[in-house]
Order: sequence, then C-alpha cells, then structure tokens
Amino acid sequence: MKILILPLLILISLQPVYAFKEKDYQTAWCRDNNGDLEVVLFDKTRADCVTKTYAIEFDFAKKWKEAIGQALYYSIVLRKNPGIVLIIENPKKDGKYLKRLQKVTEKYNIKVWTITPEYLVQKN
Repeated sequence: MKILILPLLILISLQPVYAFKEKDYQTAWCRDNNGDLEVVLFDKTRADCVTKTYAIEFDFAKKWKEAIGQALYYSIVLRKNPGIVLIIENPKKDGKYLKRLQKVTEKYNIKVWTITPEYLVQKN
C-alpha cells in the first residue's frame, strides 16, 4: 500500500498551487494595459479597471454571469465599451464557464480577455 501512495503524493506535489486574489489579477493586468484601477463611479460602485476605451470587470470563471452585468453597467455609466477579464485558474474546470460567457459576449459585443495564475507568476 505504501508503494502506491508515494507516486500519488509525488504527482500531487508537482501540481502548482496558487492562492492569488482577484485584486492581484486586476492590479497586474490593469497596469500592463495602461488602465486605471478601481475607478469609483457616482453611486460608489467601482469599475475594476478602466482603459481608454473599456470599462472592465474581473471575475473568477465560476462568476461569469455576474461579470456580464457589472461590465455592462460600468460601460453605460462611463460611456466606454464593456470588457471582462475572466480568471481561469483551472483550464479543465473553467473552460465550460468561458464557453458560456462567450455565447453571451459575442451577441452583446462585450470584449473578453482571460488571465491565468501563470501570468502573475511570470511577473514575479
């Protein structure tokens, strides 16, 4: 039994484990894309990142539905194009959320970018 457990433990230890927060992704991506971080609107809501042409919401893949509403709202208030940066932590699990998001964003002309933990790792 011990012989079988050891290879499993080695395999598990090779999987990268990241504990990044949404704010970590926002900060790096927004900076790299010349945006303003956490722009406060008239009603005290905050757009995660605002660039010259986009009002952008960041969310983890599982929260794709929420990202749509927020991006659209920020874009209306700021008179910018709506955008979403979807955080993909696990491509296998999160791929289904990206596909669902893309069905809606294609219809309503919302720009989508993706970001992964590797993006932050390479910055450090």
